[in-house]
Amino acid sequence: MHELGVVFNIIRSVEKVAKENGLTEVAAVTLELGEVSTVIPSYLTDCWRWAADKRELLKGSDLLIEQIPAVTYCGGCCRTYPTVEHGKVCPHCGSGETWLVQGNEVNIKEIEAC
Repeated sequence: MHELGVVFNIIRSVEKVAKENGLTEVAAVTLELGEVSTVIPSYLTDCWRWAADKRELLKGSDLLIEQIPAVTYCGGCCRTYPTVEHGKVCPHCGSGETWLVQGNEVNIKEIEAC
């Protein structure tokens, strides 16, 4: 379960930002999570609860997740399409010359202080 490692990285980042900004308590962290990031949201929130409650700064804080849809770009027809629905082959022209342009992110979007 790599979600625990992801949570530890998020916590380290939040602690750094909190220190830089003189925060003593965090109410919530909003995370942008790509649809094909391989991170399972329910595992992530379970790991968050366990790990965050061990830190005074984060005790009782919420982890809010905003899903970023996966979008693929086709080099054959220069159009985009939903990755999960169509995979690696462009539904517009049938080209396999495609690449993911969004949907693999794991970003801290917002830290809400108390």
